[in-house]
Amino acid sequence: MTVPISASLLALQLPGGIAQAVFMYGAIFAIFYFVLIRPQQQQRKKHEALIQQLKKGDEIVTTGGIVGEVVHIAQQGMKDGASVASMDDRITIKSGDSRLIIVRSRVAQVASGATAA
Repeated sequence: MTVPISASLLALQLPGGIAQAVFMYGAIFAIFYFVLIRPQQQQRKKHEALIQQLKKGDEIVTTGGIVGEVVHIAQQGMKDGASVASMDDRITIKSGDSRLIIVRSRVAQVASGATAA
């Protein structure tokens, strides 16, 4: 008997009732999801797919702003005897007269090459 009484008291405290409050919070969550969360997830997946397709000869830009050409990719992951591209792979790039070793996850964008198309 206390449940109907407490529910009716709660409905009296909220102007417009519980249904409107639930609808309002649901609408706010939906707006945040479709405006902020979903586009960010899609962009992240697209970026990860682009990074996974890196190969020798691609020109990349690192998160530190270094522009270089991919010379070698040392894949760390193994699955069923075959090497699998992971975000921990080491990539050797040539920038100017220097060669640098970076982690695949630090690639910000692919500036040119077959994977940029």
